[in-house]
Amino acid sequence: MSTSFENAATKSVDVDGAKFVYRELGNPGGVPVVMLHHLTAVLEDWDPRVVDGLAAKHHVIAFDNRGVGGSGGSTPQTVDEMAGDAVAFIRALGFRKVDLFGFSLGGFVSQVVAQQHPELVRKIILAGTGPAGGEGIANVGAVLQDAFGKAGASNKHPKQFLFFTQTSNGQAAASDFLRRLRERTKDLDAPVSNETVQAQIAAIQAWGKGDAAKLATVRHPVLVANGDDDVMVPSSNSFELARRLPDAQLSIFPDAGHGGIFQHHAAFVQQAIDFLRQ
Repeated sequence: MSTSFENAATKSVDVDGAKFVYRELGNPGGVPVVMLHHLTAVLEDWDPRVVDGLAAKHHVIAFDNRGVGGSGGSTPQTVDEMAGDAVAFIRALGFRKVDLFGFSLGGFVSQVVAQQHPELVRKIILAGTGPAGGEGIANVGAVLQDAFGKAGASNKHPKQFLFFTQTSNGQAAASDFLRRLRERTKDLDAPVSNETVQAQIAAIQAWGKGDAAKLATVRHPVLVANGDDDVMVPSSNSFELARRLPDAQLSIFPDAGHGGIFQHHAAFVQQAIDFLRQ
């Protein structure tokens, strides 16, 4: 199996009548790490340094949930339904136990999977994410609109505003990150559709008005990571996750935003590997 995200084959599996696309790398065996990604993301939006770093030690699977990118069906408008689809995908691949790595929206989905199917999960990594009802989460539509406006006016990529701080360090990291995302040039995923983005925004807005009380039932070990200046899911939400989860570790990266795990990818990968090994 490939150990490089740049060269990993795009595969598909039938999930309740819909084709779900995914890539896997690393050595099979043990508990696989299933990666759940962010609003607007397809497979090409994963940082290859993070995926490859984890795959050096683990069997890693990244996939598009229902209606996203190359996966079939329609994207649900609730996090609960997205979690149900993620569980169906995991079971379609035949796994009985997985580690979850949820980034942003994927972190919301991971929390619900752990709450509703605790037997399926061993450990969880939650990055750039927050609890239901968390501070500022329901404002995602306005945050996106502002970033796209700034990007258009300055001829920059929206992720330079959404994922990274506006300091020299943050913007240098943004340029490096965007360059890494272009390393794969063949067998690319389909772009996200506007219908999917609107459904995801609706799900995030509803999550932002939800109740985090069920986090107390999540007994799995959790690594919570973020930058110290996240404008998409304010960093205070990472502290709230760590406070509410019974068995959590917290890692906050300096001068970093929503994409702190990408800006500090080497340090984050080492933390993640150490956490999964413990």
